[in-house]
Parts: sequence; C-alpha cells; structure tokens
Amino acid sequence: MSVPHDHEHDAVSSATAPTSPTPDEHLEHLLGRALNSFELPDETLHLLDSALAYSGSLHSAHHSGGRHRETYRHTWLLADGSALTLWELVHNTGRDGTEQHEVYVTEDELHLATGRLPLPPEATPDFDLQVPIAPVQLPAVPPERRRFGPADPDSSVDHARRLLRRAENPDPSTRPGPGTARLLREACAHQITQAFGRRVSQGFALYEHAFLLRDGDEISLWEVEHTATPDGRHMCEVYATQDAARAAIAHRAATTRRTSA
Repeated sequence: MSVPHDHEHDAVSSATAPTSPTPDEHLEHLLGRALNSFELPDETLHLLDSALAYSGSLHSAHHSGGRHRETYRHTWLLADGSALTLWELVHNTGRDGTEQHEVYVTEDELHLATGRLPLPPEATPDFDLQVPIAPVQLPAVPPERRRFGPADPDSSVDHARRLLRRAENPDPSTRPGPGTARLLREACAHQITQAFGRRVSQGFALYEHAFLLRDGDEISLWEVEHTATPDGRHMCEVYATQDAARAAIAHRAATTRRTSA
C-alpha cells in the first residue's frame, strides 16, 4: 500500500483502506522475486500491459529430504480476450539452501528447468493452455501480505527519516509531506526491494521502501536513483506512489536525451 499525496488526510486513508493487488502488481511481484526475470521477452511484457485480470495456482510440488520444488501457473486475461501464462519455479536446491524463484514463458522451458534440479522430474500435466479465460472464471485473489524481518522500530524510523531527508525532487511539492513523515514515526519494520516489472529507463534505478506500522498497516515510498544531473552527480528523489516515480523517471530521461542531442 502506498501513500498517494502529500496531504495527511489522504495518507491516513491510504494506509487504512485495504486493497487487492492489481494484475500489474501481481506481475511486478513475480518479476521482482524471479532471478531470471531479465530474460523475459519484451514482447511478452508488452502484451501484459493490457492485462485485465489475474489468476494464479499451484501446478505441482515435490518435497524430499529437506529439499523442495513447486511450480506455479500465473495467468493474465488480456484486453483482446486471450490469456497469457507465465510459469514460476520455486526451489531450495542451491548450495546455500535458500529459496530461489525463476520464471518461464513456456511449459517446455519450465520442464527443462525442473529437469536440471536434483529432484525427480515432474510429470507432464494433462490440460490445454489454449482455453480462453473469461473474467467471471477468475477467482478472487486475497491481498498479498509482505514478509517483513524482525521488528526494529529505532532502525525503521531512522531509515524513514534518512530517506525523506535525502530526497532532492526538482519540484518540492512532489515530495512526501509532513503527514507521511508523522505516519512513519510509527514504523516498526521495513523492507527495501528493487522494482521490476515495467521497464525503467537506462541509468535509473527504482526502489520500494515498504514500512510496517505498529497497527499492522503498511505504506510504501518510492525512491529514484540516477546520475542524470548536469555534473553527473548521484541524486535521489522520493515519491509517494510508484506511478509518480515512474513519471519522474520518464520526464528526466526525456529531458536528458534532448539536452544531449
């Protein structure tokens, strides 16, 4: 959940109103955790820009001797009525035993990936991927809860304070305002993740700073890092929503291109 404006009233409303992830947010969550998301074709991501609905389900699973492998089917309904599926492989068979996520476009790629794991291969599923999915057939998806680390209020509040202090937004009115700063004084845990999904212009990085508040609500701030400054100096900008951050990236990238042309 993100704070949409600088106004305190709007920030509080955003922090308390529950919302379900959109199809686009489901895609960003998937790409954000997949180690190989950069390998997905641009054409596939472009098609998913028109997604209207989302459905996800467990496809297969195997657990043996402390090792596990699960595969998930993620399907999006597109604006033209067709369905597009991505396949997610989750396993802990690496050297350090940590859980890894991978994403594939086709079922054949998924089977090749599972075949490389030190676990029995999965059987070929017996269903047809070409059956169109109607909006009414998609089940309701419960809100996805973020996994925060151990609570550390002092660290989280200090992180929020430093994040807001280093924001150098060209337009000061686009910075998160006093209402957001007051909310973040109640932060008891935080998490930083790089935003994937929709492409970010070259030379820019986008990070989500998510904060867990004492009452269990969550809010996020979005940090843009870049060196698109006249002297090449590293610069940070902070926005209350992801859309505002991406719009700032697009505007600054376009300005940089015109200047260098």
